[in-house]
Amino acid sequence: MRPGRRILGITGAPGAGKSTLAQALMEALGDRARLVGMDGFHLAEAELRRLGRHDRKGAPDTFDALGYVALLRRLRVGDERVVYAPVFNRALEEPIACAVPVPREVQLVVTEGNYLLVDDGDWAGVRSLLDECWYVDLPADVRVARLIARHERYGRSPAEARDRSLGSDQRNAEVIAATRGRADLLVSGA
Repeated sequence: MRPGRRILGITGAPGAGKSTLAQALMEALGDRARLVGMDGFHLAEAELRRLGRHDRKGAPDTFDALGYVALLRRLRVGDERVVYAPVFNRALEEPIACAVPVPREVQLVVTEGNYLLVDDGDWAGVRSLLDECWYVDLPADVRVARLIARHERYGRSPAEARDRSLGSDQRNAEVIAATRGRADLLVSGA
């Protein structure tokens, strides 16, 4: 076991319950832990449009994976007075920089996101920075229903929500499902 700060990863497909589990941990642990989401490293809407990737938002190449790895490294070392992490604002559909302060005294960082166990490309550096990584699993029909409801809550029409959930979100879910075997623990998202 490593000395100092621990980093727990929580991963799973879109709609599986990663954020819900991470938030429950934060409520139980209080000031002893901080939540740092991978989604804070979404590329900005303007950059996604410039790159022609806006319709695939959420795919592995629509994030600043190297920036996320760099932040995890800083958090792992834990010698800075405070490290600031970004957060993703779903209402704005944009990341917001420096929104989550992680003081040196915090001994557990919980990070959640889709691609924590991907072992190629820019994502390959993530797993070695985590002490453990839990995979949140949920039957596909329940997960997709949750995802459609979430998209509708944030302003998409029922047709748009369904198309997104069964389109790009499902393609991303298939990438993530291939990483399931690398998890330390499988957790039910039910």
